[in-house]
Order: sequence, then structure tokens, then C-alpha cells
Amino acid sequence: MAETAAPEVSVVVTLFNEGATIDELYRRTVAALDHGPRAFELIFVDDGSTDGTFAELERLHRGDPRVRAVRFKRNFGQHPAMHAGLARARGDIVVTMDGDLQNAPEEIPLLVEAVEAGSDVASGRRLARKDPLGRAVPSRVINGMLRRFTGVAISDFGCAFNAYRRGVVEPMLGSIGKQKFTKALVLSGGASVTEVEVTHAPRHGASRYSPLRLTRMALHVLAGFWPQPIQWIGVALGMVCSLLAVALGVYGCVYWVDNSNFPGPLFGGVAVLFVLGIQGFILALVGEYLGRIQRDVEGRPLYAIEREL
Repeated sequence: MAETAAPEVSVVVTLFNEGATIDELYRRTVAALDHGPRAFELIFVDDGSTDGTFAELERLHRGDPRVRAVRFKRNFGQHPAMHAGLARARGDIVVTMDGDLQNAPEEIPLLVEAVEAGSDVASGRRLARKDPLGRAVPSRVINGMLRRFTGVAISDFGCAFNAYRRGVVEPMLGSIGKQKFTKALVLSGGASVTEVEVTHAPRHGASRYSPLRLTRMALHVLAGFWPQPIQWIGVALGMVCSLLAVALGVYGCVYWVDNSNFPGPLFGGVAVLFVLGIQGFILALVGEYLGRIQRDVEGRPLYAIEREL
């Protein structure tokens, strides 16, 4: 069958076990765009769901040719799924969102209008976030790191509800999916941005971002966006350890003079533990780099597709 004419807006939605919310997501998204002036398409990427998500997508596709869908052979992660959707988007403006309904589809036109007004990227900024404290605090730390490393002063890098001019996404497709922050990657290339306030609903079910996963994401930010991190950490470690050694040495000498007993084992143990902790952090960062190098050398694909509608 011949492909339909390219739409003006593509909405890319990543899904993992969202079968219970797809119908509502579809209805609300279509209602937000159907009466507007822009032709649109919906691109759903099923990241290896096990709950019948793709069966729901097949049903929607049969009833609406604007619905396109991709199913991965297994769960590859949100960011490879985002790449699959962006690579297939045909609209001049591409809206990205998760399928868990934490973001309101009714606000898609706000993002689209911000890009039409002249910005390359309309960055969603979540108001009154409904995430638990254990996720909100690490998220703020990661946001601060990304602001520092990219030089872009936006407040919410982690919000997946955004709109992009397709021309600023296409040059980055080779890196999108390998990097875990698509918005930060696009903005680091010099794209102009405006922030758009969006609502944020509580998530149904447990978050997939555990403390361990958030820590790994922080390491990913360091390896992906901080130039020469190992050199900087090495310099900082050398300076801190040198100052600590001098301070302990002076204190030990003073204590020895006053008490005729140098407390070497105590302070030596503290210094060793401190250095080992910093070395562990550096080894984790080196491991992130080695993993990236291995994936590039092996040429492994970001994902494997089982079926596409």
C-alpha cells in the first residue's frame, strides 16, 4: 500500500506494558489534534511489552491509518525506543512523550505552537511533580549536572514531553539512543529552546527508575556530557589527597609532640578508605567508557524489531 502524505506533526510515544492505558492515550491525543489545522501521525514504539500492548496497537492501527507501531523483540530501554520513533517520524515537528499518561496529551498543541513560534525545541517543564522523593532528589542532581555540562539553562532535562523541529533531531540520530538524554544531546548541538510548563500526573504502578538505575544514569551523564572527566577527577583526587595527607601529617606531628604518641593507624585508615572510595567511583566511570567502546567496536544494533505496522 502506498504511504500516505507526510504529516505536519509526528507524535512519538514509547511504551512498556502500557496496555491498560493505550486506548485512553489514543483517544485523548486524537481529540487534542483532530480539530486543529495540522495533519498528524502517531508512532507508538512497544519496547518488548509482555501484557498485550502490541495487540492494542494492532487494533488501533486497523481503525486509524495515522497510527503506526513498532514492536521490539525484547525490552531494550526507553532511549533506544525513542530513537526508533524519531527515526521514523515524518512530520516537520516531532512531539515525544511516554505512554503512562503522566503527561496530558491535551497539552501537545502548546508544545507544537512553541516550535512554530520560532524555537527549535519546546522543552516540557513539569509543574508540581508527582514523583516520590527518592526519585525527585536524584533527578534534581542530574538536572544540575546537565545544565553545567551542556551550558543550557533549562530546569527539566528529564521530562520526555517535548517538541522538536525535525531538522535539529536528524543530525543527532547517530547518537540518540546511545545517550540517555535526547533533549540534552539535541540542545548541546546549539538548538534554540523555550520552556513550556506542563502538568504532571502521578504514575500508576512502580517507577522503573530505582536508586541504582538513577546512579548509573548519573555516571552516564558524566561520561556522555562532561569533557575529560577522568582527567578532572584525577586532578581533584590528587589535590584532595595531597592536602589531606599534609593536614594529617601536621596534626600527627603536633599530637606526637604533645602526647609522645603518633596516632598513625587511625588517620592512615581514614585516608585509605577515602582514596578507595574515590577510586571506586573512577573505576565505575571507566567501566561506562569501556562499555561504550565495546558497543561501538562490536557494532551492535540499538534494538531488534519484531514487527512494524
